[in-house]
Amino acid sequence: MDVSELAARYDEELRTSDYADVDASANGLQVGSGDWTVEHVAFAVDAAVETIEAAVSAGADALVTHHGLSWGGIERVTGRDFDRVAPLIREDVALYVSHLPLDGHTSLGNAAGLADRLGLAGRERFGAMGSEYIGLAGTADALDPAGVRETLETDLDHGAGGVRHLDFGPDAIKDVAVVTGSGADWFDAAVERGADAFVTGEGKQKLYHQAKEAGVHVYLAGHYATETFGVNALADLADDWGVETTVLDAPTGI
Repeated sequence: MDVSELAARYDEELRTSDYADVDASANGLQVGSGDWTVEHVAFAVDAAVETIEAAVSAGADALVTHHGLSWGGIERVTGRDFDRVAPLIREDVALYVSHLPLDGHTSLGNAAGLADRLGLAGRERFGAMGSEYIGLAGTADALDPAGVRETLETDLDHGAGGVRHLDFGPDAIKDVAVVTGSGADWFDAAVERGADAFVTGEGKQKLYHQAKEAGVHVYLAGHYATETFGVNALADLADDWGVETTVLDAPTGI
């Protein structure tokens, strides 16, 4: 397989082009030549010096990340940008990125992985972003609020962080809305759909009073921690294609 085929397969599965008008990230192939051969792919949440150097050390031919290097264009490849781009080019390691398409994918996405952990059924796309969606909502059989926090605390890769629970909702949780990463702006949409709980990565100051006034549980489970599911699912997909894979863990605690 070459880089262009790898990128094309992911683009098709993730519907990359459908998110072009709503995502600041330049999704798809960001660094590299399409005719480079790919036998080993590394996967990480963030394209940073730490993960890029780890991909090079692992002998990867490509690195697939959720957060990439280009967010609306790079005017100069200097400083931090140079430190990240240079080893990719020097070592012939391609960089493929999927941001919002990987958040919203109904089976491979970050929200889908989190919904799996919580055992949510009757799932619907949630978290409108233009004409697309970046989250999921679903139902459960009377989840215990403390138990939800324990599941998130135990099952997610927090590094030095943890889970913050704004405990303002009902004694039993039956409807849950999920937007991973920085999803606080979709809290009102969760309230409108009648959610008992809203799960996201990180919050904003105003979210405390919004949750208290609405009587809804909010779980801030970590930006990094809630966005590890997608790249792991893409690694599993590459395994199915017969490509060697390495998943790189670089938790931020944020």
